[in-house]
Amino acid sequence: MGFALARFGLGVLLSAAGVALLLLVTFLGGRRVGRHSVIDVAWGLGYVVIALISLAFSAGHGASSQRVLLAVLTAIWGVRLGGYIALRQRGAKEDPRYTDMLDRAAAAAPGTSRTVLAARKIYLTQGVVLLFVSLPVQVGMYEAGGLGVAAYLGVALWLLGLVFETVGDFQMARFKADPGNKGKIMDRGLWGWTRHPNYFGDACVWWGLFLVAAGHWPGVLTVASPLLMNVFLARGTGKATLEKHMGDRPGFAEYLASTSGFLPLPPPVSRALHLR
Repeated sequence: MGFALARFGLGVLLSAAGVALLLLVTFLGGRRVGRHSVIDVAWGLGYVVIALISLAFSAGHGASSQRVLLAVLTAIWGVRLGGYIALRQRGAKEDPRYTDMLDRAAAAAPGTSRTVLAARKIYLTQGVVLLFVSLPVQVGMYEAGGLGVAAYLGVALWLLGLVFETVGDFQMARFKADPGNKGKIMDRGLWGWTRHPNYFGDACVWWGLFLVAAGHWPGVLTVASPLLMNVFLARGTGKATLEKHMGDRPGFAEYLASTSGFLPLPPPVSRALHLR
């Protein structure tokens, strides 16, 4: 059996329609509650929508074991992430990163409503990224070969990423729940090894999913998807944007100098290398 290219193309269109519907609902919900950070909840769930649509539409056109594996791994990651962010956002105000983004967009396009700018800069942009980053999952659903060594390595890397994210988020939530830590920098547990265990975990998850798809042709061609996610997390809108807003906090400069910026490293090694 070859790769069902035509069927895959239709599946991508269906996934795009599913993501568009999800983001439309999210956009309307964001307008109602007065904050566009609700899209952070939809971010993980969007991948679940894509995985389920791809699983259903690829029936009879790909190896069942790989199709189910990709769907399950994506769903576990996406539901956990979306649920965690939903709990974290309860009663929260707008994320200043989105406020700054819209402020810059409004300055560059005077006269354009912030609603239009939000739809274009936040929701449309993230929808396109969702579809691109998820290509290993979408392509992998239509591959005829069964699970091989690459798939098992991918699952191991995915599991490492999920553990890093989950443990890091739990440690941060427990730290913030202690009133005595208000205004302090979290530098304990995994946060003492990397300033962004959740971002490092995300990267591992998507490189893991890529490996599952890359065991057969043409999954290897989707390497740009995890690479883009890695760049966003380590160099782009993830790490850099977040740290810009933390720069004036007491103790952050010392934390920056003593803790690895992305790859987990023991604190003494980080201090010696002074990794940013």
